[in-house]
Amino acid sequence: MSDVRVRFAPSPTGFLHVGGVRTALFCWLFARHHGGRFVLRIEDTDQARSTEEAVRVILDGLEWLGIGWDEGPFYQSQRTERYRDAVKRLLDAGHAYRCYCTQEALEAMREQALAEKRPPRYDGRCRERKDAPDMPHTVRFAAPREGTTVIHDLIRGEITFENAQLDDLILERSDGTPTYNLCVVIDDAEMRISHVIRGDDHLNNTPRQAALYAALGLEVPAFAHLPMILGPDKKKLSKREGAASVTAYRGMGLLPEAVVNYLARLGWSHGDQEVFTVQELVEKFSLEAVGRSPAVFDMDKLLWINGQHLKRADPLRVVGLVEEELTRRGIAVPEKLPDDWRKAVFAAAAERSRTLLEMADQVSCLYTEDVTIEPEAATKGFKGDPVPVLEKVADRLKSVEPFERAAIEAAFQEMMERTGVKLGALAQPVRAAVTGRAVSPGIFEVLELVGRDRALSRIAAAVDTLRKGRGGGADRAEA
Repeated sequence: MSDVRVRFAPSPTGFLHVGGVRTALFCWLFARHHGGRFVLRIEDTDQARSTEEAVRVILDGLEWLGIGWDEGPFYQSQRTERYRDAVKRLLDAGHAYRCYCTQEALEAMREQALAEKRPPRYDGRCRERKDAPDMPHTVRFAAPREGTTVIHDLIRGEITFENAQLDDLILERSDGTPTYNLCVVIDDAEMRISHVIRGDDHLNNTPRQAALYAALGLEVPAFAHLPMILGPDKKKLSKREGAASVTAYRGMGLLPEAVVNYLARLGWSHGDQEVFTVQELVEKFSLEAVGRSPAVFDMDKLLWINGQHLKRADPLRVVGLVEEELTRRGIAVPEKLPDDWRKAVFAAAAERSRTLLEMADQVSCLYTEDVTIEPEAATKGFKGDPVPVLEKVADRLKSVEPFERAAIEAAFQEMMERTGVKLGALAQPVRAAVTGRAVSPGIFEVLELVGRDRALSRIAAAVDTLRKGRGGGADRAEA
């Protein structure tokens, strides 16, 4: 289907949230799978709420995720004349009419319908009115009142709507600005959109838009309405549960390909496979595999997926991103660090990390001259009197040659055999002193990456602090 043309049409009135990003992703994957075109359209007719900042957030979010558009971005605010022309055509053909009802009259109409337990719809009282062409008015669509509208949804199957339930929606406001449903129909037709893939919160708009297509003599595109995304409690996803914006995921230390992978799995599946490359998603994606039931957002699953991608990613790319995070934290990352050393940093920390932030936490000690020992590390590592252990380990490390993981591990093994002290009793005080943290990459890898001089300096500093804090301490442990 090389003639496939899809569009993503966000409104720049807020953040690019999870549901919007997934819609963009499914549109993009569908287009790429079929060799089609992905069109980006900014629906900014609500000038009071649309902002340039929100547009920039949308563009930045899509670019970060790698969801590139083939055409656009097009802005509805620059297409007003096209919508006015369509309104005129509908008026001339008798498919639209001017409505002179005041807000008070509309509210009274609504209250009466509710009192009579009827759906609150406009009753069409101005359909035949011709007596006040110069009075303030809106323009309404003369929706069909009989028969049914059948939508062949590519996900939900055939859906039938009773035309008697449709209202005469406003096409043009009293100030002359067009409304959503009219703009969407004109844009999709003129941009030759073949498939409208969007959230099922738009499902009620579909029969209205189909009627507009018919009234304008336009071809109706294929529709596919995606299931909702719910929170863990099976209720509407909150900003706290799903992040307010896609850019928040970047700030959480997630990789874009991991976010794409996870969002693709919200409502779509391919067997039991969980981890996909972007290329695999393009190759395997189909609307037939999109479920009808709402998808449930699971932050733990997203973090797991990110951890899997982190382990499989290019080490130097990941370390580069970690170093950017360290720089944001105020750590001066030296320039031109050896690639072999940086790859070793990745190897030491990637297995234990789910995010770039967690990785930065683990490896920050490798990029600084000194460390600040966190309270948890002191509590866990400095039990009893750790000074003798630290001094004996430091004395042994002075003679380790070469100062590499295997030789360091052999030195610890020799101390354990000679003294009967278990590895934890040796490693935890050293970990606290050298990294400042209770949890870190393997102690042998850390010592090699920190280097002999910095390791001994940090151990000495910890010993000095412990002696001052304990009045010198007594040698009650052997190592």
